[in-house]
Amino acid sequence: MNFENSKYPNLLQYSKVEFSFGTYFFFDNFVISELNEGIHFDWLKIQEVISAISEYYDDNFKIGYISNRINSYSLVPQLWIDFYKEYNFIVAGAIVAYNDFNYMNATLEKHFSKNSIKRCNSLEEAIEWMSKLKEFN
Repeated sequence: MNFENSKYPNLLQYSKVEFSFGTYFFFDNFVISELNEGIHFDWLKIQEVISAISEYYDDNFKIGYISNRINSYSLVPQLWIDFYKEYNFIVAGAIVAYNDFNYMNATLEKHFSKNSIKRCNSLEEAIEWMSKLKEFN
């Protein structure tokens, strides 16, 4: 389920940012991504997102990242390694997998991340988990 069709737009304050490759929702402590069908999420797109995130949040911010995989797209898991070499603002991640293939990909990505990544079966599970992280309470 995409974010805008869930119960959360009426419950949480957020800002919506649309890119040519997907939509991002910015909250106080986390970001939700919903990438478009068939895109390849590469380093240039990551840089675009990082720029928007950096403009939105205050200096020295720490956030969680929820990847709401409502569409099928590709990315190179090793990009997590490159990301963590340059940036350290993500404290945890959640991947919402709606099928077995996405769940297997999430398992692979988990091995490349230096932070905790939870594999979730629903957007609600991801938001609830993210909201309870000790880093934000």
